[in-house]
Amino acid sequence: MRIRAGATVVGPAAFTVLSALGLLAALTLTIERFKLLEDASYVPSCSLNPVLSCGSVMVTKQAALFGFPNPILGIVAFSVALVAGVLALGRVELPHWFWLGLSAGLLLGEVFVHWLIFESLYEIGALCPYCMVVWAVTMPLFVLALSRLISTGSNNTGPNNTDPSNTGTLGRLFLEWRWTLLAVWYAIVVALIGIRFSDYWATFL
Repeated sequence: MRIRAGATVVGPAAFTVLSALGLLAALTLTIERFKLLEDASYVPSCSLNPVLSCGSVMVTKQAALFGFPNPILGIVAFSVALVAGVLALGRVELPHWFWLGLSAGLLLGEVFVHWLIFESLYEIGALCPYCMVVWAVTMPLFVLALSRLISTGSNNTGPNNTDPSNTGTLGRLFLEWRWTLLAVWYAIVVALIGIRFSDYWATFL
């Protein structure tokens, strides 16, 4: 998995590391949730203050939207992504349809994550640090998967051809500007968090 856009080369290592971080965060959240179910007085390790408080988030209905803890979905999704990253490290060429499915799954994950961001900021009024790790890694994973999908698209001449010049105009623009878009994406989320809890952050000044 080598994605070229100009002089930029993105290898599978980033995809693997991000997937591993997401999986670790999802596993930790699941374990913490089970501990809280066993003992209602348990204080999760990520409950640090009134704003950064996993415990406040875990007990909400949003934390188990489908009837089970949300992190279980993360365990499945990040496991698939991690396998893809490891295979890419081993120079195993995965077919276009795989990246299409993975990109679609990560897009759904992004929709879910941004719904959770909205709920955390404006309904729950607290942030879960481990959840924020999931937010942080899901965005670049989606960008990387979509980049790979574009670079192995139908306009390429072979499975090993990842030259963006063979993609359409929109594909080339995305490959060229994806890191700028990702930086803006992060900046918007950070700004929303800063504004929402500005009164609390001010107490540290």
